[in-house]
Formats: sequence, C-alpha cells, structure tokens
Amino acid sequence: MQTIKMKNKVYLLDGYSMVGPLEGAGPLKDYFDYTLKDDTLKEKTFEKSERKLLLDIIKGAIEKSGLSFKDIDFFFGGDLLNQIVSSSYTARELSIPFIGLYSACATMAESLALASIFVDNGLADNVVAGTCTHFSSAERQYRFPLELGNQRPPTAQWTITGGGASVISNKKSKIRVSAVTFGKVVDYGISDVNNMGAAMAPSACDTILNHLNSMGKKVNDYDFIATGDLGKLGSEILIDLMEYNGVILGRNYADCGCMMFNKNQHVFMGGSGAGCSASVLNSYILHKLKNGEFRRVLLVSTGALMSTTTSQQGDTIPGIAHAVELEYVEEDKNKIDSKNSIKKNLVTNSKRKKRREND
Repeated sequence: MQTIKMKNKVYLLDGYSMVGPLEGAGPLKDYFDYTLKDDTLKEKTFEKSERKLLLDIIKGAIEKSGLSFKDIDFFFGGDLLNQIVSSSYTARELSIPFIGLYSACATMAESLALASIFVDNGLADNVVAGTCTHFSSAERQYRFPLELGNQRPPTAQWTITGGGASVISNKKSKIRVSAVTFGKVVDYGISDVNNMGAAMAPSACDTILNHLNSMGKKVNDYDFIATGDLGKLGSEILIDLMEYNGVILGRNYADCGCMMFNKNQHVFMGGSGAGCSASVLNSYILHKLKNGEFRRVLLVSTGALMSTTTSQQGDTIPGIAHAVELEYVEEDKNKIDSKNSIKKNLVTNSKRKKRREND
C-alpha cells in the first residue's frame, strides 16, 4: 500500500526557509524567511557552507514553531552530497536523534511523510524534517568543477542554494497532514544528466495517479498541486503523461523549480535540488495555507536517483516521487464565537467608557 492516511491528528506546526541571493531575487522573494547576502556563509568551502545553511534552517524551524530543542524527538533529513554529509554534520551539532534519508530531490516529502507517520503512531510528539542544497557544492559533485565554466545545455536546470524545514507535531495548528504516498522507482530510459526533468516526470505521474486513486479524489479537489523540481520541460512532460492517463492538470498545478526563478534570471529550465521543494513549501505554500487561501495542497517532491559513477558508466536515471497532502484546519466554531463575543464586549466597554468620559 503506497498511500497511508493519518489515523490521528498530525499537524505541520511551522516551517522555515532560507535561500541564496539569486533565489532571493526571484518571484518568491517576499515569502522566504531569510535571504543570504553571501552564499559562502563565511565558510572556507562550499560543502561547509551547505552544512551551515542546513543547521541555520533547522534551528530556524524549531525556534519559529515555539518549541525548544529538547522538545524535538527526531530529526529526519538528507541532502545531495555523498554520504548525506550536510545532514549528518548538522545532526552532530543538534544532539537530536537523527534519521538520515536519501531520495535525492524528493527528500523533503520523504522526510515529511516519515515524520508524520512517527507522530501519527505515537512514536514521537515533535519531529523536525528538512533538507537543503547549495549550487556550488552540487555542481562540482555531479557535473564539472566550477572553475571550468562549462556551457550549460538548454535542458539544464539550476541547483538552488537554499532549503527548508518543517516541524511535524501532535500539537494543533492551522495545517494538518492528512495522507502521504510513497512513490515507486520509475525509469523511462533517460540517461542525460542535464535533462533530469524528463527523467523524473514519469515517477511524478505515477505517484500523483496513485495518490488520487487511493484517496478517491480528483485534481480539482486540491487548491494547489506542486511538484518538486521538474522544471519547465519536465512539467510539460508530466502534463502530457497525466493527460494520456485521463487526468488534466490545470491552473492549480505548478512546479517549484519553475516558481523559483523568472525568465530574466537565465537559469534555462528552472530550479532543481532537494532544497527547491523544501524552500517553496516552507515559504509560499505555508503562507497560503496559514491564511486559508489554500485549503488542500498536494506536495509531490521529485528526485533523480543517479550518482556520478552511474552517469559515467552510461546508466539511465531512475526517478522517484513522494507525496504529502496538507489541509487547512478550520478554527473551532465555539472558539470563533467566543472570540467574537470577547471582541464585542471590548468594543461595548470601550463605548461605555467614552460615554462616561463625555458625561
């Protein structure tokens, strides 16, 4: 069974997002919690910069949720670097039980899903889930040394510098996790590492269809469906694949990689990286859910499960996609009536006080 519905009340208590200067100049600039002025974070290497970035994101999420570090039972996290060192070294500084994960750019949804299952089954009260990426560390691990200045092909995407973290809890908030779907590995034979959107799109299609069928819902039941980082080309392929399967993705669909940058920033097909869906979820999507502008959201983080070794050996790229369904929680009517009553009494008392002063 790929889809797991939450039996109990599981909430996204709050989240935190941090991005680099280029990402912070894009269309979502007003939604991020913090934009870096210097993407080195005053560290000597980009790998150390990425560690510092994730550590600040995790700390920010915990503090923003109103909890302390001692309240967090587990830290679920991962990243793109070998042996998920950014997450492991971050965990070294936190003294929180750590569960390291790897689903490439699908890690945000995977960590959210597992954190929700832990809380739902009473194995934890509060769990922090997060990930990040850094353009410069990812580029030289997966492609070429930055100093070479290699020309990027039109199908390439831009690994974002940034990320996000969410605190999943049994404490009530405005956002509830209602279900999660773990994806299957899908491979349509794409081997070009500069065309990851095409490699990941089939897995996104498979996961979305499975989630809709399992939940008995249609695309229009969601205010917003967001894929992780398919980019412009991958999104178009996904739309075609979904239509082939009889499902039309309409205006309520968008890709986080396409949302991250505007056309004047020259990033070809858009953003990518584990930090892509993580930062968009914990900024734009979280803001819209908190305000009730989105009532139901399906986040589908997507990942390309290749390595430098497999790519050099000519292997194709397996894709994975995990989904998390989030819902806006209406305030209890009795509480609303009570608040309105208190407000009414305050207004009445204020008017009485003014009358007495005038008399």
